[in-house]
Amino acid sequence: MATARWRVWSTSASVVVTEADALAPARELVEAELAAVDAACSRFREDSELARAEREGGPVTVSPLLAELVGAALAAATRSGGDVDPTLGADLARLGYDRDIAEVRDGPAVRTRVGRTTSWRDVGLAGRTLTVPPGTRLDLGATAKALTADRCARLVADRLGTGVLVELGGDIATAGPAPHWRIHVRDRPTDPETTVRVTPGTAMATSSTTSRSWRRGGLLLHHVLDPRTGMPSNRVWRSVTVAADTCVVANTHSTASLVRGADAVGALSRAGVAARLVDRAGRVHVLGGWPS
Repeated sequence: MATARWRVWSTSASVVVTEADALAPARELVEAELAAVDAACSRFREDSELARAEREGGPVTVSPLLAELVGAALAAATRSGGDVDPTLGADLARLGYDRDIAEVRDGPAVRTRVGRTTSWRDVGLAGRTLTVPPGTRLDLGATAKALTADRCARLVADRLGTGVLVELGGDIATAGPAPHWRIHVRDRPTDPETTVRVTPGTAMATSSTTSRSWRRGGLLLHHVLDPRTGMPSNRVWRSVTVAADTCVVANTHSTASLVRGADAVGALSRAGVAARLVDRAGRVHVLGGWPS
């Protein structure tokens, strides 16, 4: 196997292929896909297609890529009963996460949310026609990275005929002919770790309340918000990792688990997904046939 690693979106990107001569073209394909997704939906770029659509304030025809990205976010909201809500962009900006996480600095206390009249149910998507309610800012971060991992893995496997693993900041997708993959699971360097063996085509996602953190008025904040309050979810779990058929589905469950707190175990069990949860004390909880 051959591996390429680099930094993007203030996180890590990795491509592993089973055919060494496929590594350079695989990385080119992934980098081009990352650039396209960033141009389509970054909330930190005034020139992104999403930012332009939000400024339109009415129905607008968007690219197939942005329609797919928004569609994945709305599907995640449906699957999670609204616990993963893409309409929290304004809340994240209010809390200070209004730029790339590498540029977010500690600051003064944040103001309290003043009401909230819209949710994911108010976002319209019919084919390629997108309608974002006035004043609403979308944040697709919970699903866009995962969907990009899925897209990149399929793209590399289809174009190059190689087995491939694509990792984007803890979101992992695999595709193509390959032996079993061995994946090292750990959020922060001081967290408990494990290595698991998974079949080709398996995806995995880790959501964390510690990896993307900053302070405002002495309060430690993180990027996974509870849609009901507009504030970071309670830190019941340090991290949640889920294995599923697609990275988008895995990420939906892992993100929703952080929002649900103590109710996450029951929800994951009812969904029948394999998961590994690390609580605030560093204790590990596994369920649903978590791979060994």
